[in-house]
Amino acid sequence: MKHERIKLDDSTAYVDSYLLANSPEMIADRKRPLVVICPGGGYEMTSDREAEPVAIRFLGMGFHALILRYSVAPSRFPESLVQLAKTVQLARNNADEWGVDPDKIIVAGFSAGGHLAASLGVFWQKDFLKEYLEGENSQWQPNALLLSYPVISSGPFAHNGSFHSLLGDKYEELKDFASLETQVSENTPQTFLWHTVEDDAVPMENSIAFAQSLRKYKVPFELHLFPKGGHGLSLGTDATSISNGYGLQEEITVWPDLFETWVKHNL
Repeated sequence: MKHERIKLDDSTAYVDSYLLANSPEMIADRKRPLVVICPGGGYEMTSDREAEPVAIRFLGMGFHALILRYSVAPSRFPESLVQLAKTVQLARNNADEWGVDPDKIIVAGFSAGGHLAASLGVFWQKDFLKEYLEGENSQWQPNALLLSYPVISSGPFAHNGSFHSLLGDKYEELKDFASLETQVSENTPQTFLWHTVEDDAVPMENSIAFAQSLRKYKVPFELHLFPKGGHGLSLGTDATSISNGYGLQEEITVWPDLFETWVKHNL
């Protein structure tokens, strides 16, 4: 495995790469799917619980992984979105060297990181991104999204703290624009979503709203709602639990397997 930390720009943002090595004993020129992971943290921080342990889980599936430690408050929209676009572009530009299938680049996000991932999903083709990036929109186009208990809507079920941290003094001006269920189009990538019914921090209605918009535009998706568990469960295992035991939730530990099956059948 190749592990490298890659600085993205003049900010504090960086990417940690976890790239599986090929071997002549197996398939020497294997091209693998790659998952770009955006940890959550309310646009105030990026959680370790939704970073390396998740990358290692994806490695076990035979996927490459990149973890984006994007800029958070006081950084404002669209800085973190531009960083994510640059990360996808970086992966696609290095596909041959890294052994990446350029048609299987998946952007994954947890909580506020889910908002960031979904933002690229709905905005990748928009002209405003080209003001910050060099190249063509297709270079930072995700092939699929993985959204884990994502922040989506600035409406009645909003996680208001995330939107205030992202938008700052432009909250009133941009909150409707940043409510991503209103930005879905036929150009949005196919999406795998999961949420828990008991999530009282980012209610499940966020995932449902995004799924409903995907359905409206006939974009393929798969949505799983687990009846038990709160917010920020990550893998639901001991590897991502905290010292008081929170985060252990056996019922949701199947989501990576469900996602792996979805990737194999849809990408």
